[in-house]
Amino acid sequence: MAALNPIAVWHEEHVYFNQLLHLLQREVDVFHTGNRPNYELMFDIVSYLREYSDRFHHPREDEAFARLAKRCPHMELPLARLAQEHRVIAQSGERLLRQIDQILDGSYVPREEVEAAAATYLVYYGNHIAREEEDVLTLAAQHLGAEDWEAVKAAAPAGKDPLFGKETEERYRELRRQIAIEA
Repeated sequence: MAALNPIAVWHEEHVYFNQLLHLLQREVDVFHTGNRPNYELMFDIVSYLREYSDRFHHPREDEAFARLAKRCPHMELPLARLAQEHRVIAQSGERLLRQIDQILDGSYVPREEVEAAAATYLVYYGNHIAREEEDVLTLAAQHLGAEDWEAVKAAAPAGKDPLFGKETEERYRELRRQIAIEA
């Protein structure tokens, strides 16, 4: 998280993730029309969320949750649940990614299975972000200090955002274009 305003960075990442979840939901909704969703776009969305949020964003949040739980004992259980949801989101994302990858490789995967995996991922992730926005960010701003934010920053390896960073990686250019169209 940026040293200047880690809460703003945390919120901004949630905005980005919600944009991606909206695009993913739009593609899942194509199932109901009987048409083929854009599996390539779906793969890129879930790949990014698995690679970036599960590797960088969630470890930082887990550190913030642990530190916040020490200062706000009444939040210990809700924060533990949010940390647990990181694992559920990672597992459901990995399952969905495998299914989409199989489809892109030409294998048959029943739509119902992909739809169920996508629904699990979308519901968990969307609700998770909403709870953090409603219940955690304000408390973190009130109770975590500079030393805490340095520990939060150090909880994940240094890395640039391959989609929303200064330079979008080549593999995510089409996804970035889709986001711009939606905006």
